[in-house]
Amino acid sequence: MGSVMRALCSRQALHRCCPLLAWLPRYSGHWLQMDALAGLTVGLTVVPQALAYAEIAGLPVQYGLYSSFVGCFVYCLLGTSKDITLGPTAIMSLLVSTYGQHDPVYAVLLAFLCGCIQLALGALRLGFLVDFISFPVINGFTSAAAITIGFGQLKNILGLRGIPRQFFREVYYTFYNIAHTRCGDLVLGATCLLLLLLLQAAKGRLPKRTGALPALDRVCRAIVGFTATARNAVVVLGASLVAFSCESQRWHVFTLTGTTASGLPPFRVPAFSRAQGNHTECFTDMLRNFGAGLAVVPLVGFLESIAIAKAFAAQNGYRVDPNQELVAIGTTNILGSFLSSYPVTGSFGRTAVNSQTGVCSPAGGLVTGLVVLLSLAFLTPLFFYVPKAALAAVIICAVSSVIDVRILPALWRVSKLDLLPFLASFLGCFWEIQYGILAGMALSGIILLYNTARPEVKVTDSGYVVVQLQSGLSFPAAEYVRDQLCSRALEASPPRSAVLDCVHISAIDYTSVICLRELSATFQQHNLALVLTNLKPKILSILTAAEIEGLRCCSTMEAAGQSLRATESDQDECEKPVSRSWS
Repeated sequence: MGSVMRALCSRQALHRCCPLLAWLPRYSGHWLQMDALAGLTVGLTVVPQALAYAEIAGLPVQYGLYSSFVGCFVYCLLGTSKDITLGPTAIMSLLVSTYGQHDPVYAVLLAFLCGCIQLALGALRLGFLVDFISFPVINGFTSAAAITIGFGQLKNILGLRGIPRQFFREVYYTFYNIAHTRCGDLVLGATCLLLLLLLQAAKGRLPKRTGALPALDRVCRAIVGFTATARNAVVVLGASLVAFSCESQRWHVFTLTGTTASGLPPFRVPAFSRAQGNHTECFTDMLRNFGAGLAVVPLVGFLESIAIAKAFAAQNGYRVDPNQELVAIGTTNILGSFLSSYPVTGSFGRTAVNSQTGVCSPAGGLVTGLVVLLSLAFLTPLFFYVPKAALAAVIICAVSSVIDVRILPALWRVSKLDLLPFLASFLGCFWEIQYGILAGMALSGIILLYNTARPEVKVTDSGYVVVQLQSGLSFPAAEYVRDQLCSRALEASPPRSAVLDCVHISAIDYTSVICLRELSATFQQHNLALVLTNLKPKILSILTAAEIEGLRCCSTMEAAGQSLRATESDQDECEKPVSRSWS
């Protein structure tokens, strides 16, 4: 008991449970300067994005900001990546729209339950479960989600109202009502899109090194670089000023966000029931309404976050702990639900801004959280004038980078079979997100099991048949290997002995042992021999314990050939029943 307690209280255990203790002793003034700059830049990015993502989730815009600050503080304490920022994202907002009934009560309760599931998975060290979701499935889902989100914002660019949210109906009614396009929204939305694209392109063309440039050029580069990095805030602010000017002249040419609740969110326990008309929905009714969302939302939330964290960790030369990331995200969602947050995860766009601005530790998130809190405290009355077309432009630009068009030719060149789970996930998510993910995972599992059940077999003929498995031998493949040996050796003319080369076999199960026993008996009935070669010690000990009568084993292929050519098996040292000791 004492050794267990010492292990739990060791420095490594404390650093693993609270990563803040690992980097805080090394914190410096330079880190503070860089973290403050990065946190401020990300804060200017997250405020307009949060307003836009709440629109995707089907919630009032203030809920986007409610969901944007808790993760900044929690992740500083519990996160293992210096770059990642937690908050609302386009894909998570789409999931909340799908499973949250467009109701804040449902969305907040979903955050609480999602956090509980993620925290439990992290505490049980089950982060490895996401490894069973293949990259084509993930890519198919994210690409379909990006297209769904992007097209869903077209109605706000066009100023259309009353468009349903289901994707296929949304496509139909958008084009059906296109004649009712509002010119003001269309012009403003197209202008915002163009400005965002130009600023993004300008950022990529800035010189990397500024030491040799004159002072005025360095100042201009810094201004352009900051404007391009905070382009979302700049464009939304400019569009809001235009809208305010028009409204002050009583020109109602834009669709505006409208009145939003002001101030900080109250601290309260998530509601576990909801009044609906003349009756009350109890907790079990709400769980039933969530359906597959209780599995999809926590899974996708962790998957999105850990993929981003690993990508930036590899880029910047450090490691992240998947299980601790689960704990951080789960804790964020649980605490966030007490402050009216909907489920959050890691954001690729804001994490990229954080990394490129030179963040040195998770403390940059403290500045970002402070910016969001100040916006909630003082700026919410001004959100009335934010045009929905400007927020739609921000969303479209944000999700456009998620669509990976290069994966199709890559899959065609590398593994055509992986196109099946990609297409199943991609196409299925346009119908229902959970069906798309499940279809992709099912096809990936079938492909994996097929490769296990039908391992590649290399067959050579040296007067006797040599069968070499190119992968392991497990129970799904046992019957297939048996058929291969029988058809190649016993059904040949004339029948011949066989050698099974086990060089690639690192594990064997009981079903496979039974199959080898039956094969050995079949070969003996034909007065032929079955020899196993290149056995690993672990496999040899299992076969020895099984006491398979007549089965021979040799250490090399040459010894196996000599054994088969020998006339007296008991005179050859290599040829021994497996039931005896191995020398």
